[in-house]
Amino acid sequence: MGKSIFLKLFGESPINKVLDFLIIFDSFDYSMIDISEKAEVGYTTLKSLLPELVKRKILVITRISGKSKMYGLNKENEIVKRFVEFYWSVTNMVVEKKLGLKPQKEIEQKQPVIQKV
Repeated sequence: MGKSIFLKLFGESPINKVLDFLIIFDSFDYSMIDISEKAEVGYTTLKSLLPELVKRKILVITRISGKSKMYGLNKENEIVKRFVEFYWSVTNMVVEKKLGLKPQKEIEQKQPVIQKV
């Protein structure tokens, strides 16, 4: 699949890789093995990262399937919400720049505000 724009800009640290994967594929929850393989982070490294991310309420344990805990982004956490917004705004900004488009904010600012009477 290749590196995401986020990883190209902010580096391929294990935590960035985990967050990148979970933001892009946020429709499901994942076991540690799944996250390790799909985010391309060593299992041992992930095993040390996950408890801290859960403690900080960035990730949540969504359910237990057999002996495996399943994890996902904590979409109720305000920090996570803002980080996801930041992630997609950076991605969109880079894509718009590459395509030669005007940034969405410039377009929105130039549109007149119509008030209903």
